[in-house]
Amino acid sequence: MNASHATAAALQVRAPARLHMGFVDLDGSLGRRFGSVGLTLEGLNTTLQIRPAAKLEVSGHDAERARRYAATICERFNLPPARIDITGAIPSHSGLGSGTQLALAVGMALARLHGLKLSSRDIAGLLDRGARSGIGIGSFDGGGFIVDGGRGALDAPPPIVVQMPFPAEWRMVLIFDHACRGLHGAAEKEAFRVLPPYKAGLADRLSRLVLMRALPALAERDIDMFGAAINELQQCVGDYFAPAQGGRYTSALVSSVAEHLAGLGAACIGQSSWGPTGFALAASEADANAMVASARTRFAQAEGLELMVCAARNEGAQWTELPG
Repeated sequence: MNASHATAAALQVRAPARLHMGFVDLDGSLGRRFGSVGLTLEGLNTTLQIRPAAKLEVSGHDAERARRYAATICERFNLPPARIDITGAIPSHSGLGSGTQLALAVGMALARLHGLKLSSRDIAGLLDRGARSGIGIGSFDGGGFIVDGGRGALDAPPPIVVQMPFPAEWRMVLIFDHACRGLHGAAEKEAFRVLPPYKAGLADRLSRLVLMRALPALAERDIDMFGAAINELQQCVGDYFAPAQGGRYTSALVSSVAEHLAGLGAACIGQSSWGPTGFALAASEADANAMVASARTRFAQAEGLELMVCAARNEGAQWTELPG
């Protein structure tokens, strides 16, 4: 793979956030481990602009990490420097995939700017992303509801095995606790190192749950059946990770709000990745707004709480050519 002439004078990319709804197989006895389920979100993005420059310059949120990503790609493929301006960012360490989306946005923007034929999976491997989950890669590429096939013997990010559109009328209520952070970095790696394999039969149960309940329910737009599948997946995964994160949820506040929304009729509730961000599924925007109004009244004194109604995104990253 070699760089060729630039394909655009300047580019903007908007990379979407994602929910990571849980792992299917932390046993790995069939030769693949992890296997993730997730959903691409509308309205929460990492946005950056890139253009040629005399030296590598990066500005905006998490600029130093973006600079490292850019320097790695430029050095690997002997690319000329660029100016990168990060104008919007997914909240960091919130369980919404901010690091992967930043890496893919930077790497793919450089590749497109210089006509380099690289896939987002290539970029993820080069920048050490997607070690356990391919949901962020699938969200960047095509959006929707995603299942990946887990990590196999190859030293490569997990392949996407299912990518389905999510009903346009369904809504997620996102629950943020800005006073809390999810596990990340070295602490996350250590947690995976010390946690035991799944109990016997659990990976079998969750695999069947995804294949024979969640996916058919999604195809038939059956929110109750889909929600029941995600609820069970979340309960099993949350209990498994409880020793590392202090309970089924990282944030006690998010847990309380999620249970409140379940009582109001949410089809499912859960936590994305290590959290602290939680979610609740509603059948419509009106239902979601009513849930949010109730929760804001019930938890009016809670510090750090933010609620957001969010649709799914059934497309990947958005690209725009800019004038030079």
